[in-house]
Amino acid sequence: MIAIRDIAYVRYQVPDLDAQASFLGDFGLLEQVQTATSLQMASYGGGYPAYIAERGPNKALGVGYRVSSLDDLHRVAAQFDVPVRTNEELGAGSIVTLHDPDGGRLDLLFGGDVISPRPVRAALQLNTADQRRRVGTTNRVAVRASHVMRLGHVVLKTVNFPAMFAFYQDVLGLRVSDSYYGGVPGNTVAAFMHCGLGDEFTDHHTVALLNLGAMEPGFDHCAFEVLDWDDLSCGNQYLTQRQHRHSWGIGRHVQGSQVFDYWLDPAGNKIEHWTDGDLVNDATPVSHEPLTPDALSQWAPPLNPDFLS
Repeated sequence: MIAIRDIAYVRYQVPDLDAQASFLGDFGLLEQVQTATSLQMASYGGGYPAYIAERGPNKALGVGYRVSSLDDLHRVAAQFDVPVRTNEELGAGSIVTLHDPDGGRLDLLFGGDVISPRPVRAALQLNTADQRRRVGTTNRVAVRASHVMRLGHVVLKTVNFPAMFAFYQDVLGLRVSDSYYGGVPGNTVAAFMHCGLGDEFTDHHTVALLNLGAMEPGFDHCAFEVLDWDDLSCGNQYLTQRQHRHSWGIGRHVQGSQVFDYWLDPAGNKIEHWTDGDLVNDATPVSHEPLTPDALSQWAPPLNPDFLS
């Protein structure tokens, strides 16, 4: 077993790369490379492309994850009898490609941080009733595309929850942060999983698995961290002005505590802005709660009936 360190990118197939690039630019990603058959979009945080697309019928293809060392790549390659390859797609670094039990592609990555970070404004200092952090200065922000700093997580709709859970836990080293059940506690319908890095704190979930009776596997959504609360809110107004399709938000989740805002891309795929999420480690207490109508948000507009369809 290895323990992945973080998520790097999502990989989709979409019918119109030009429309996708335009939407993702409005969403707050930066175009890195576009050809007649492929698209790479970067975050302001740099590193790997955060979003990769190929031209074709709409489909979720897979996810890239960072590992801690080249030794980890060789270890997992030996376990599955696959090669460690030079990452020719990015032109640097090493890669091992696997497939999970649902058939999703997994790229395990080391090295190859080919994109430099881009400058952004400082996160805003906020004055609260009991803590005055900003003295003698003002907060001023413009309505514009959000600054997507990184890909934060992916939520997978699975048709084989036991096998998928075992794979992500036993092969990639993910650990449960929180979970939901339907009806009885033994019927787990959602598992939020963080990178199992021992005492090191990491995002509340890098992968979440949904066991809600999907007819075929795929992404429920991918989620990108933005600079701060105002950056998310300004991005919401900007995407609205640009007449993109909204899905749900703005609100604050329960599990993970993120402030969220969901949109639909031109192909109908759900994509999330988030900020202010929980950080956990392997010693953080785990909850197992019933999935109820109020379980997805602490506060938010009414949930669209088709949000989890």
